[in-house]
Amino acid sequence: MGALYEAPRKNQYYRCVEAHFEELEGTWEDRYQKEYGYWRPYLLDVIYKYLDCGDLHLSFARVKCDDCNHEYLLPFSCKRRHFCPSCHQKRVVEFGEFLYGEVLKRVPHRQWVFSIPKRLRLYFMYDRRLLAKLSQCAWKVLSVYLKQGVSLDDPNPGVVIAVQTFGDFLNFNPHLHIIATDGCFDKDGGFMVGAVPDASALEGLFRLQVFKMLKKEEKITDFIIENMMGWHHSGFNVYCGKAIWPSDQEGIERLAQYIVRAPISQERLLYIPASESNDCVVRVIYKGKNSGVRETFVALDWLARLVTHIPNRGEQLVRYYGYYSNKSRGMRKKTETDSQAPSLVDSDISKKVFRRNWARLIQKVYHTDPLLCPKCNGFMRIISFIEEEETIKKILLHLDLWMPGNHDPPNLYKEHQYILLQNLPDRLMI
Repeated sequence: MGALYEAPRKNQYYRCVEAHFEELEGTWEDRYQKEYGYWRPYLLDVIYKYLDCGDLHLSFARVKCDDCNHEYLLPFSCKRRHFCPSCHQKRVVEFGEFLYGEVLKRVPHRQWVFSIPKRLRLYFMYDRRLLAKLSQCAWKVLSVYLKQGVSLDDPNPGVVIAVQTFGDFLNFNPHLHIIATDGCFDKDGGFMVGAVPDASALEGLFRLQVFKMLKKEEKITDFIIENMMGWHHSGFNVYCGKAIWPSDQEGIERLAQYIVRAPISQERLLYIPASESNDCVVRVIYKGKNSGVRETFVALDWLARLVTHIPNRGEQLVRYYGYYSNKSRGMRKKTETDSQAPSLVDSDISKKVFRRNWARLIQKVYHTDPLLCPKCNGFMRIISFIEEEETIKKILLHLDLWMPGNHDPPNLYKEHQYILLQNLPDRLMI
């Protein structure tokens, strides 16, 4: 029998996390608590799951070609958002397809961005509940503005708001990315395009709404509000993009993916371990997304910045308002007046189609089809899930892949590195 395996090289991001996460937890109280708030125990769960993501030693699926019997092992992923780049990217692609196919109507849309001044950002870092209330502030302002731009009796705009907490270099910068209808729906489902918007007209009202919310939450006082109202530049900003027409599916999906993108890009990261540093200090060099500027961080400081952007368990970062709210969509589906947004709940899609959808998603993310046989171009299928420790060890030992304590990130597809299982003995078949 013969088996070929190319172990996925641990990328620089993985090496940085693996080498420093324990030190980060141990030094957090003394070194970072004052700046970033208390250590959240949930962070360790996310980090450990990421370190185990794509590890064959924990569990995997066997995928086999029906035509030539070619096989490979598919490791399971951690599904952790905003920390595991691979798993988060799958969510990003899924969200783009979901938004275009099931939420957004075939009407023009625009991107809006609402941001707040530096002086107020720490309140949202220390109390993440405020992020949801920040979304409500933007919705109140934007909905009033969009309704005024049409001549309907009971106008109803559709809005999707995504919270992002990170700046270009992982500084904590809470702001809102919004996809909103370029106009409003009427009570019968018709749509009227609104007047060309002026984003600057919303800044003052948005500022007042945020001040009102933070004062109600007892975060700021009248003195702070009076002081900030006297600023020459308020620090609040509202941006509005060009209209995206319903025929531009790629543009809508690209925008949807952008508003839920991950905090980091592995391509812009360079990890320098102590052995490669002139002064034995471990560093991370990170390149800005648009500016091209590079900043150098002590690795622990960079990792501390990163974990502040991990959402709490169950924390929602995307919300739907107006015509796109969960309640409105649910009511339309109940009365069968929302035919353009097919319901997943009532879907009778087969398991075979689900598997093909999964394969299509992987292909879209990694530009390769995991269910297309690399040898004969035949159709491959999952034939078993291997989760028992004894069986896992037996298979990996046979293939000379057993490496206790090894953890590798799920970059098998991206690197086009497959685990080939030719002529696997019958006694190991599941």
